[in-house]
Amino acid sequence: MTADRVEIRNALLRLRRSTGLPVAFGGLLEAGRQQIRISELDGTATRALSSLAVTSGNGLGGKAVALARPCVVTDYSSSRQISHEYDAPVAAEGLRSVLAVPVVVRHRVRGVLYGALRTARPLGGRVLDTAAEVARDVERALVVRDEARETLGAARAGTARDALGAARTEQVREAHAALRALAPRIGDPALRAELLRACALLTGPPPAVARLAPREVDVLACVATGATNAAVAERLGVTAETVKAYLRSAMRKLGARTRGEAVVAARRAGWLP
Repeated sequence: MTADRVEIRNALLRLRRSTGLPVAFGGLLEAGRQQIRISELDGTATRALSSLAVTSGNGLGGKAVALARPCVVTDYSSSRQISHEYDAPVAAEGLRSVLAVPVVVRHRVRGVLYGALRTARPLGGRVLDTAAEVARDVERALVVRDEARETLGAARAGTARDALGAARTEQVREAHAALRALAPRIGDPALRAELLRACALLTGPPPAVARLAPREVDVLACVATGATNAAVAERLGVTAETVKAYLRSAMRKLGARTRGEAVVAARRAGWLP
């Protein structure tokens, strides 16, 4: 299973847990085609929706793809807001109220998350807002993964810094900071380990001197991109005081008097790209 599919699967778990919807399913846009392939199911009673190809513009999910915005129906089979190419598998699963939220990365739909009830009941604004936030989490993760793939590809070719210059170096540092900030929020241990391995490819193995704690590296990685303490706190999901504490600890270990000196020392020691 690809890392992107793992991200969709984890998103479905979060969607059900945060909204209380009993059924969730979804998938990614197939390469070179304007259709979504339903690959992940959670809470379903049958395999009727498995591997279903949803074409842009068709059904609820296809409408969400075409419009690049969330769509919802209270009773799928009788709704006049959508076309009905997929009534049979939806009916086989016994679904009535359904929402579809597109995952939009860099202005392009990459996938769709669905949530559903087996009763015809309106899905309120809170449910829609929560589903949209889950989709945004997926979007952010895919952006980071895309950047990491691009950066690692350049690094393996030996051109990441020398050939691409200072601007590319900053992109490497931004990707490293984003990966460090994202990793603690990933529930799947294998995927989290994959992201941390990507960080190691950008910086090399942890140095033997000035041992920094993982959260201290996270803070320094964000500070290295020019982020303020408040911005670092928001990015890492901690308080500004916690950020200050980690920063003070890292500065002490690195023998630095300022945050700028700490970043320089961390780069020299191999903690940051």
